[in-house]
Amino acid sequence: MYAERAGEDPSLPCVLMGSHIDTVATGGAFDGTLGVLGGIEVMRALDEAGIRTRRSIEVGFFTEEEGVRFGTDMLGSAVTAGRLPLEYAHNLTDADGARVEDELVRIGFDGDTPEIRPVPHAYIECHIEQGPILANAGVDVGIVTGVQAISWQRLTINGAAAHAGTTPIEARQDAGLAAAEVVVEIRRMCDSGRFGRLRGTVGNLAVQPAQTNVIPSEAVLTVDLRNPDDDLMTAAEKHLAAFVDDLQRRHGATATWERMAKTGMVPFSETIQDVIAASAERLGLPYVMAMSGAGHDAQEIAATCPTAMVFVAGEHGGISHTPREYSRPDACGNGIDVLANAILALAEPVDTDPAA
Repeated sequence: MYAERAGEDPSLPCVLMGSHIDTVATGGAFDGTLGVLGGIEVMRALDEAGIRTRRSIEVGFFTEEEGVRFGTDMLGSAVTAGRLPLEYAHNLTDADGARVEDELVRIGFDGDTPEIRPVPHAYIECHIEQGPILANAGVDVGIVTGVQAISWQRLTINGAAAHAGTTPIEARQDAGLAAAEVVVEIRRMCDSGRFGRLRGTVGNLAVQPAQTNVIPSEAVLTVDLRNPDDDLMTAAEKHLAAFVDDLQRRHGATATWERMAKTGMVPFSETIQDVIAASAERLGLPYVMAMSGAGHDAQEIAATCPTAMVFVAGEHGGISHTPREYSRPDACGNGIDVLANAILALAEPVDTDPAA
């Protein structure tokens, strides 16, 4: 969904800002939503001040950024940026078999506007940091230099169900045990230093038949790997694949990988970073430069136009994806002030003072 504030010259590409409004099932109130509500407030503030711009300004949000329902993160922005075909996205299904297209129709969000829109002049996304860098530096605002590589895979391990009391240990094909070894190996990989600043998480693990006295015949787990270095990410994936191959031999099990999502490290535009920095300096707000550990819609839009992000500090060490997620109102205000001034500079004010 997009809203437009018309500029004086409709022939010029717009300046776009936005984020997402979906969250994880146990999420808080700030992740994504801050950038959307903040973008709306930027438009309102410009209207109230009577400021005109040469370029149109747009604010929008992209569906299924988290990927928790249909299994592909940054789905809406990946489609509008052209990385994922619309047909592919429409045919994704959730755990209950509901299709994306059918659900969009059901809630009235299947619009007539083409999914791939005119290329913007620039895109800025304001987002909570979701980490401790800004808080540790004692600043409210960060300028994001890029997003690290992200790999999502689903691993299914099949063994054999058997009686927990009568089956000798050496005779078991325990899918649950094999899955547990994968979890531990991922942590070993992160701790080893061999793969740089690798971060690995098994966020979902389910065994079947899930009975106390039955050896698991199947284990399904998700593997989330992140790394700011593409080559080291590739090395980590190859190592884990080889480990699972050996696991099959040792446990008499079979394993199947399913790719859920994969994005390389995305550097953001230094030009847009400079515009954001100038905005912060003009407002007298200290800032730090930071690489994002989380994925964002901005990494998809960056493939189409100059892009960067504004981070806002979070409390409690920047904890996120939990109801404890919180950013102070003054920190949010400072972040949106930086966003507003950067957007105004990019949209080129007409007969107005950009510092106003």
